[in-house]
Amino acid sequence: MAMADENSWCFACGPDNPMGLKLTFHEENDTYNTTFVAEKRHQGYNGIVHGGIVSTLLDEVMARYIYSKGIQAVTARLEIRYRNPTPIGEKLLISGKIVSQRGKMYELNGAIRLADGTVTAEGKAIVMAV
Repeated sequence: MAMADENSWCFACGPDNPMGLKLTFHEENDTYNTTFVAEKRHQGYNGIVHGGIVSTLLDEVMARYIYSKGIQAVTARLEIRYRNPTPIGEKLLISGKIVSQRGKMYELNGAIRLADGTVTAEGKAIVMAV
């Protein structure tokens, strides 16, 4: 199976994964963006997106940004700050930005925002080119 076929099963962005989040992305002003509306099946506590899904959203927008530049890369370190509950059923705006690069290591910041601008979570990642 070709690598492209395997990547189509990515939990976060793969179009062929029936359980996946099916995220799609676009770059604008040196920022990588996606949107997502969580369903009840993504829930942790009542009405709130599970923290693992929040973490996945941030990891994906940051690490995939490097991948979108044609660089094979993996997350080496991920830090999440949960600022406010991330609600089920609301459009989430997820963004990632490259902060710096040192050799094969890229530092990125990410955030999840509600339509009104409220930040529900922030992420920092070190992504390593492989």
